[in-house]
Amino acid sequence: MQVSAELVRSYLMYTAWASGILVSVASKLKPEELTRDFGTADKSVLGTLVHIFGADRIWLARLKREPANQFLTNDDYRLEVLQHDWPILHRAWGDWAAGLTDADCQEQVSYSDMSGRPWNQPLGQLVLHVVNHGTHHRGQVSGFLRAMGHAPPKLDLVFFYRMIA
Repeated sequence: MQVSAELVRSYLMYTAWASGILVSVASKLKPEELTRDFGTADKSVLGTLVHIFGADRIWLARLKREPANQFLTNDDYRLEVLQHDWPILHRAWGDWAAGLTDADCQEQVSYSDMSGRPWNQPLGQLVLHVVNHGTHHRGQVSGFLRAMGHAPPKLDLVFFYRMIA
């Protein structure tokens, strides 16, 4: 599957936009809503957003071929971290992607998953995975918001494209 550098950059802008909106919505929740346990793997609005943030951080390190730090720390589980550090991370993704070529997107990236298993996959496919992973979990958070009586924001890709048109 061919993935272009332009598509990678566009999808990374989308995921930064969508995650930023959701963090903004989360910042308006009461503390008990932010941490309400919905019985999912990441439990809550905060836990799920932190999971996406941690994955974004570790994948960028992998793709930059840098040592990947610990997936999550206890300090990550604070809304202030998401408000401050996630936009910085999204800018780092954008800076990294700015120099990508179509050929770079086809390049094989060797990495180890969280269980230590080695993998080798095309860079462009891995970026699409990162964006898709975030979309999946943002959808969970949107469901949590609805279950608590809050209207979730419109985060569909089409709304992003309409906004940047």
